[in-house]
Amino acid sequence: MDSIEIIGLVAATCTTTAFVPQVYKALKEKSTADISLTMYIVLFIGLILWLIYGIHHKSLAIILANTITGILVLIMLFLKIKHK
Repeated sequence: MDSIEIIGLVAATCTTTAFVPQVYKALKEKSTADISLTMYIVLFIGLILWLIYGIHHKSLAIILANTITGILVLIMLFLKIKHK
């Protein structure tokens, strides 16, 4: 693994873990009133496109980041719809 891929993995870890507190808070408080459904839908579409791009380029950092973040965003979308 080259150094640029390591940088990508560190960046992926940072951006992906940034979503964890929001998901935790939504699960704990059972409230998603303050988040934008439109933003999360557009974000999810972008994550799917990044995932396709990462698979095409065989980039572990892009694949992992967008898969894990996509799961977190799906959880938020589910909670947003559930707690509407």
